[in-house]
Amino acid sequence: MKKMWIAGLAMLMMCMLLVPMQAAKAAETVTKLKATKSVSFRDKPSTSSNVMRYLKAGEVVTALQLVNPNWYQIQDAQGLTGYVSSSGTYIDVLSNAEVIAKVNFRTQPSTSSSIIRSLPVGEGLYVIEKVNASWYRAEDASGVSGYVSAGSQYLATDFSVTGVILPMAERVESIINSGTAYLGTPYEFGSTRWEDSTFDCSDFMQTIFWLGARTVLPSDSQAQADFVRGKGNQVNDWSQLKRGDLMFFMSYKGSSASDYQGINKSTEPVTHVGIYLGDGQMLHTYSVASGGVRIDSISGTQWNNRFLYGGSAY
Repeated sequence: MKKMWIAGLAMLMMCMLLVPMQAAKAAETVTKLKATKSVSFRDKPSTSSNVMRYLKAGEVVTALQLVNPNWYQIQDAQGLTGYVSSSGTYIDVLSNAEVIAKVNFRTQPSTSSSIIRSLPVGEGLYVIEKVNASWYRAEDASGVSGYVSAGSQYLATDFSVTGVILPMAERVESIINSGTAYLGTPYEFGSTRWEDSTFDCSDFMQTIFWLGARTVLPSDSQAQADFVRGKGNQVNDWSQLKRGDLMFFMSYKGSSASDYQGINKSTEPVTHVGIYLGDGQMLHTYSVASGGVRIDSISGTQWNNRFLYGGSAY
């Protein structure tokens, strides 16, 4: 009896130890990259920086951050930290998740779909998209695509580097949340791209779409407008826009509606951009005097008079 009690106590202690060990393992999950061909490993995220060495084709490294759309900060197997091009010509994402409990890899996001195979504990996956609250779309190390449960009991994930494609409603909120975090950030015309101490209007949009949804917009307001129009999403009445849509404006002509009468808006160049929040409000930045990043009402203001068109970037 005593032996059985001791054995039971030992088993209980083992189970108690497994929980924090598994949690610790999840916390350690990192994004792994693989060099597809030889590529420069640099000391700064710039092609004019020093080359510390060259990564070999097939070499696996840890991604520390995606500095901007062009550069990863990485750490190699020897612990050396530096920067490498994010171009798919040179670098592939190997994994941003790790299987922590055996789970099925399926052909569709449904438990009734066919099982490709069972994923063992410890296998790395590249999660690309959150299909819904229950399923991820992912690729394994062999490039096979499939679907896996989004349950945290099965996968430990690290989306801090790669991001993950979100359902549209979540994507919009992620972008807007990224933007409102910058309220009050100073305005600077021609601000430096991928540096967030100051913004002009198009730099601000480019930054929040990148941070919130890993979407790369063009760098100026006219090009962003052309990008949206190219999607076939143009809306000429701002009251018909959806939350998260981009809004494009002509130059300031005056404070009253009469200052804009007779203007052919179809030929006016775009000089300003913001993001629609719904309920007649817009998040944007437009001048030093206005205090930088801010939320403004549209109806009855210059923004109503200056509006050209808007629409979704997706």
